[in-house]
Amino acid sequence: MEIASLGEFGLIDRLTQDIKPQNTSTKYGVGDDCAVLHYPDSEVLVTTDMLMEGVHFDLTYIDLQHLGWKSAMVNISDIFAMNGTPRQMTVSLALSKRFTVEDIEQFYSGLRMACDKWGVDIVGGDTTSSYTGLAISITCIGEARKDDIVYRNGAHETDLICVSGDLGAAYMGLQLLEREKAVYYDQVNELQKKIAEAKANGDSQKLSTLNSQLSTIATPDFSGKEYLLQRQLKTEARGDIIQRLREAGIRPTAMMDISDGLSSELIHICKQSHVGCRIFEKQIPIDYQTAVMAEELNMNVTTCALNGGEDYELLFTVPIGDHEKIQQLDDIRLIGHITQQSLGHVLVTRDDQEFPLKAQGWNPL
Repeated sequence: MEIASLGEFGLIDRLTQDIKPQNTSTKYGVGDDCAVLHYPDSEVLVTTDMLMEGVHFDLTYIDLQHLGWKSAMVNISDIFAMNGTPRQMTVSLALSKRFTVEDIEQFYSGLRMACDKWGVDIVGGDTTSSYTGLAISITCIGEARKDDIVYRNGAHETDLICVSGDLGAAYMGLQLLEREKAVYYDQVNELQKKIAEAKANGDSQKLSTLNSQLSTIATPDFSGKEYLLQRQLKTEARGDIIQRLREAGIRPTAMMDISDGLSSELIHICKQSHVGCRIFEKQIPIDYQTAVMAEELNMNVTTCALNGGEDYELLFTVPIGDHEKIQQLDDIRLIGHITQQSLGHVLVTRDDQEFPLKAQGWNPL
């Protein structure tokens, strides 16, 4: 169905007609000039992200349902990174004419699955046309008690540096997808050249064979690499880690999510906290599939873990007195400690050499 057949408001109605608020702070959602929210006893957290086709995602290898999921999760992750609870979300889309109503329903199905997982209400947004592909702008609203909010500027000397999960897998998943995309298009371009030659020579039998080959180009075999694809295509916000920290009575002194790479994010914390850091290569958590893929691509796995980005794990610091509590929590790794600012940012390698840690993560501009 063409989107124009419904119009802007018809499309909005179709996508949001059965959305029912889950949070008491949502007084009024979709359907008026503004959503109405109420937070009497807590601070309001607001984050926004824009995702552009060709810059942040490639529809060659991510379907619209997974894109909807990921678009929601990267925003929800920002609220968790402030030690908050996500509550509401607004969604704005710019669409070209190549998208159908069914396409956008697929996007919304992924978006809503992500929101349902963390109890987030979709309360509004905007839609418009685009001449350059799909653009997605999402704003997520959350809440936290004033004393619970964790900023990037709270790290202190001797604090422990921790990360959740493992690092580098999302980047390896992207490299795998980009490699297979290149192989696919090489095959397509080669066959199209042969088809053009067969047409020019009037060879109908060869033309039929080539067209059949073009329609049956093999799908890449991703067996053994499923985890890498999951980390790239099905991003998870680590609200479970926030819950574990709360249950253990641990309040991080500084925190952010790892969207642009561990090295970049850690240096952000250090600069805003006016401190230095010292992390140990052997302590950086790396999954087996990540290491195997890095070797296959002749890449340094530590470099991938430090700079790859899109892991959306949590990077945080805690007081040294919480060392035993942290050690008892699953899926959290202690990777180093905060130092004096004058000591800089240091990576200690597996053979005990020291190198300056440099911010080499993703730069969107």
